[in-house]
Amino acid sequence: MSTRTVLGACPHDCPDTCALQVTVEGERVIKVQGRAEHPNTHGALCTKVSRYPERTYHPDRVLHPLKRVSKKTEAPAFVQVSWAEALADIAARLQAIAARDPQRIQPYSYAGTMGLIQGEAMAGRLWNALGAARLDRTICASAGGAGLAATYGHKLGMHTRHFAGAKLIVIWGSNSIASNLHFWTYANQAKREGAKLICIDPRKTETADKCHQHIAVLPGTDGALALGVMHELITHGWLDRAYIDAHVEGWDELREKALAWPPERVAAECGITADEVRGLARDYGTTQPAAIRLNYGMQRVRGGGNAVRLVALLPCLTGAWRHESGGLLLSASGWFAPYKNPALERPDLLAGRTPRMVNMSTIGDALLHTDEPIEAVVVYNSNPVAVAPESPKVVKGFQREDLFTVVLEHFMTDTADLADYVLPATTQLEHLDVHTSYGHTDVLMNQPAIAPLGEAKPNTQIFRELAAALGLTDSCFADTDEQLAAQAFTAEIDLNLLRTQGWQPLPIPEAPFAHGGFRTPSGRASAVGADYVPNYESATSAPELAARYPLAMISPPARNFLNSSFVNVKSLRDIEREPILEMHADDAAARGLVDGARVAAFNDRGRYVATLKVSPRARPGVVNGLGVWWRKLGLDGTNVNEVTHQRLTDLGEAPAFYDCLVQVQAA
Repeated sequence: MSTRTVLGACPHDCPDTCALQVTVEGERVIKVQGRAEHPNTHGALCTKVSRYPERTYHPDRVLHPLKRVSKKTEAPAFVQVSWAEALADIAARLQAIAARDPQRIQPYSYAGTMGLIQGEAMAGRLWNALGAARLDRTICASAGGAGLAATYGHKLGMHTRHFAGAKLIVIWGSNSIASNLHFWTYANQAKREGAKLICIDPRKTETADKCHQHIAVLPGTDGALALGVMHELITHGWLDRAYIDAHVEGWDELREKALAWPPERVAAECGITADEVRGLARDYGTTQPAAIRLNYGMQRVRGGGNAVRLVALLPCLTGAWRHESGGLLLSASGWFAPYKNPALERPDLLAGRTPRMVNMSTIGDALLHTDEPIEAVVVYNSNPVAVAPESPKVVKGFQREDLFTVVLEHFMTDTADLADYVLPATTQLEHLDVHTSYGHTDVLMNQPAIAPLGEAKPNTQIFRELAAALGLTDSCFADTDEQLAAQAFTAEIDLNLLRTQGWQPLPIPEAPFAHGGFRTPSGRASAVGADYVPNYESATSAPELAARYPLAMISPPARNFLNSSFVNVKSLRDIEREPILEMHADDAAARGLVDGARVAAFNDRGRYVATLKVSPRARPGVVNGLGVWWRKLGLDGTNVNEVTHQRLTDLGEAPAFYDCLVQVQAA
């Protein structure tokens, strides 16, 4: 039997965006590996994606169009139908709604694939042509993105590989071993060569275990800690005044704010010691080059956008940006902006219309809003019933019998269970795509390794056929995936190189802000308006609420899941075993709870049942609900989002998942 190798790219919501090598024997994928030749992948692949054949050939894979035959409040029941029947019925239903008001059709998608082609290329054309409601895609990173853009002018940062040359690395809000494996390789190299590694995280993660120091702040207090570090930099003179004068605007305003946060005040707010604040500032202010790997966990609170702003200003105050191994990385996605084609999704098809915008993070409230009701939802690359906050409202919204729901999926997820139609989509092994990254600066191409299984179709083909069924005749709906790939970028990206090599690096300076040149209007990093914003739910901001629900709950991802992807891959779920709630021994003893007990975390919004793990990974006063499990695979048909809320962050209108008070008792 013949064996061949196909070049691919990981499609998932991870900063590493690995280059893949797919081994095909006959017509079956037998192995997925990381490309050794790709500098950012260097042959390594996470456990999750290395199991991609298991996911593609999963016995529960949806391989034919399915039509609902049960009520949405009953156990889901579907029958197989033809593509022709499904598309004709879907088109008729959408046409009837569009005739009344196309804004009552709501697309809902996110990062089930990060590809430019299978993501929004053809889908965006369809929604623009219809005039459907727009979606504000905020659920993961928009608070941090807005904070970074307000400070640097865009989502820009240092090269991941240069962390290997740093003498101090602060890993802030990131469990890199689990969620940023290739960065950890460089951090570990720096550690072996004498660098100090400091982890700042409410949870004692696997990454914290490997660092020299762990600072366990209370959730949502990172901005206060950043101001406390600035206080010490100022009072001890650990500043690069020349860099500040030339490349920072709003310094006098920021200086005044920072001087109001001495270590003792910071310690009280963050739940740490004043010496930890002083020590962090001393290490950061006296070590060069110093690098910060900031990640998105810390911006999932009310003040998340401002917290990112304050942390992002630290390397500007010490001149860390002068060094190629100094600075900060949260996201590198802004480097790709000049190379992307803004017309790929054909915004001109809106023809001057400005449809309403619905925030994906408040989809629960939006579906229950009666004045301008959403009448249809088309979900692709997402699983909102599992991942959106305050899921009791999300479930109730999707259970509306008068809501017409279409879901493009690989599996019967929590959201697919509430659909009227489920359409079988291809996996990454079965379609063409091109990818950028938010953790490095390479463009990658993914070639299809096998033909689609069953009757599965790429997202692009589903939306082409739906456009035809809707009577949309613009020639753009006939563009092939190859043509879409050619349209995705400006001429600087060489598609032939992508096909033969698999990737192409962008020409980014090694030390991008050594001489300033930020992307703000002034060219200087902006400190104007940056300030600490406390949580919605904490002992200081909401004392009456905290008296009833005294524990802060965060919901970091389980190590072997990625958002809600891979939860149904048995080999990975067997490792995770069951939904876990981590709690410090003191908090457990105060409630008479023991390790292994079935417990409920609850508040006014809902009740989530999990197995208690009494663990030093939880700091006092904080419980860790590891997610994101599918609701139907949970212990009582819920997951951690049963207790989260839909209030939004200070910048970016993002969800505040980690801004959540609960009480815990035996279930």
